[in-house]
Amino acid sequence: MRGLVCGPKLAACGIVLSSWGVIMLALLGIFYTTHSAVLIEDVPFTEEDFHNDPNPPKKIYELYTKVGYNCFIAAGIYFLLGLFSFCQMHLNKKKEYLVH
Repeated sequence: MRGLVCGPKLAACGIVLSSWGVIMLALLGIFYTTHSAVLIEDVPFTEEDFHNDPNPPKKIYELYTKVGYNCFIAAGIYFLLGLFSFCQMHLNKKKEYLVH
């Protein structure tokens, strides 16, 4: 069958993992863009960000927003992979009904 890359079990696993990835990364993106204080350890800032900037919270908030956008981009990629897995599952179902 043309376009069939993976089997039904791998396609189902891809759907489950990608749906979890979309949910988790979308929530992380929301929390990062709202500047959640709990996630400060994962924001990539250095000591120079505090000392060289006259308005340090602005630089930290920009880093929070950048990480949040990266999470949204990763969630979009997971969504596309889930869509691919769904198409593979559909092709596998269609292959079951073909007569050889």
